[in-house]
Amino acid sequence: MLAEAGDVLLPLLRQEDGRLASLATPYSLSWQPLIAPGAEPAALRDAGRALGRLFRYRAPVRLDTLPAEAPGLAPLHAGFAAAGLHVLAYDHFGNWHEALPPGTGWDAYLAARPPALRTTIGRKLARARRELRFEAVAAPGAALEAGIAAYKAVRAASWKPHEPFPDFDGHVMRATAAAGLLRLGILRAATDGRPVAAQYWVLDRARRRATVLKLAHAEAARAGSPGTALTAMMIRGLLEDDGVTELDFGRGDDDYKRLWVGERRQRIGLLLACPLHPAGLAALAMHAAGRLRRYAAGRLRRAASA
Repeated sequence: MLAEAGDVLLPLLRQEDGRLASLATPYSLSWQPLIAPGAEPAALRDAGRALGRLFRYRAPVRLDTLPAEAPGLAPLHAGFAAAGLHVLAYDHFGNWHEALPPGTGWDAYLAARPPALRTTIGRKLARARRELRFEAVAAPGAALEAGIAAYKAVRAASWKPHEPFPDFDGHVMRATAAAGLLRLGILRAATDGRPVAAQYWVLDRARRRATVLKLAHAEAARAGSPGTALTAMMIRGLLEDDGVTELDFGRGDDDYKRLWVGERRQRIGLLLACPLHPAGLAALAMHAAGRLRRYAAGRLRRAASA
């Protein structure tokens, strides 16, 4: 569904229960309203008011995966509120990334990493060269199909939970390989060819930013840290072969990400709730209860530390 008003276009998804939400998936890294270049704040407030009237008297509309710094959000908020909606903001996920100076090679990149990571990379790469075999796949064909099978085998043998859309990764890899944007890496045991780590990165169309969408290692091979070795191999290739100038580690605040990249940006969500709809009223009550719980917990912590 496309919700349009004035200078603003909202690409929305109608979910199975009929509610509207951002046209985003559990794998999306960013979504935001499409705003006409040069739109003035007053025009955006008017557009927000018109959109708010469209969303009034219906179940809450969830706009998530939004960059916290997305332009035009403040006047849109004001417009939504003027139409009688409550705008409930929440943190959605963190996105770790790092912009690099053009021409940054592996040595320069590695020198900027924490000392402990540099030491670990040196040890794990030396072990990987002795015990593992590295494969890189970028193009469609038999090698890609074998690589997808290897990724699935590693994923099944990893610590990661059940994949809700098991065919997603294969489709993404085939589509991005056809566009020349896939970088798939696999580490196999040198003795029997068994895959022990796999990950795939996708380049943007300008081939300047590389985003790792999925990575996994077999839990039985954990002691050798094949995931660390493979990440190092992949980043080296992305820097020296592709010349990328930004590395993006996707969704989430996993501790390991801040070792590889040094910048974090916040993705937020907005729940547009109408108090004249039962589901909107329930959302407002839950939001108020959550704020009360956080306030009470804060008071208790301060009292305990006094």
